[in-house]
Amino acid sequence: MRIAVVGIGGVGGYFGGKLARRYASSGTHEVIFIARGKHLREIQQNGLQLYTREGGYVAWPNVATDDPSEHGIFDIVFFCVKSYSLEDAARRLKENISPRTVVIPLLNGVDSARRLRAVLPEADIVSGSVYIITFVEKPGVVIQTQGACRLTFGTDDPQTANRYTPILQLLLEAGIDAHLSDHMTEILWRKYLMMCPLGSLTAASGKTYGRILQEEDLRTRLEGMMSEVAAVAKALHIRLPADAIEKTMDMIGRFSFDAKTSMQLDREKGGKTEVDTLTAWLCRKGRETGIPTPLHDEVLRQLGQ
Repeated sequence: MRIAVVGIGGVGGYFGGKLARRYASSGTHEVIFIARGKHLREIQQNGLQLYTREGGYVAWPNVATDDPSEHGIFDIVFFCVKSYSLEDAARRLKENISPRTVVIPLLNGVDSARRLRAVLPEADIVSGSVYIITFVEKPGVVIQTQGACRLTFGTDDPQTANRYTPILQLLLEAGIDAHLSDHMTEILWRKYLMMCPLGSLTAASGKTYGRILQEEDLRTRLEGMMSEVAAVAKALHIRLPADAIEKTMDMIGRFSFDAKTSMQLDREKGGKTEVDTLTAWLCRKGRETGIPTPLHDEVLRQLGQ
């Protein structure tokens, strides 16, 4: 198989690195990294340096490029870009897509697959979700610090999910904690239940995971924001477990005190954030469904939107 990883940041670097380490020199599968700028040049010259809880290593893909049009049809494409870059990244891959190409977005938010179908209608697009904390320390270097390092992908249809078993096996053989699901909408919303309120609140307050949970007013606000997400989900006929908020708060409590969300880190660096995919999207869906989202509305104003 020809496997493309689009966006070699924290997520793409970690999972793409595992794929490259296992398959790039195997002769059985080809791994293509699609990156840009200094990060790309460092990977081309020195490989991708990864430092994870499992140890450090250098991953060499078969190809690292910023021009996918030169590299033919891909069998699998993992999109690991920031949500605000998704459509642009997808348009650049139109020449690499065929009806047999399986496309798996690994982004924050709940509507990446829908957005990709609008740009790449020929592709076989399924949903994906990851739990991991990683970041690019400097060009060519990705560090993984926390998170379950779990990748889940699939559909909502039990009849079609088994079609993707070969991809599951490929991921497992690369040492990736991968899972194939036939209830991906719930999986996406369970992550969104955490990342939308937590990303929004950490970015707006500048406080870490631990500070959010330690300070009573912020903890109460976080739980209230999760309740808003759950209410919007219910209005959209998305089923979440009755104890979803409790379990999500427990999960957040297992991260280190100083952990930060990617949205918070991006804001601290003065860069673009995923506020449109997380906070603003929830507020918009609240208005469309008639569900009040005052806590998210307030945070959205604090974020300058």
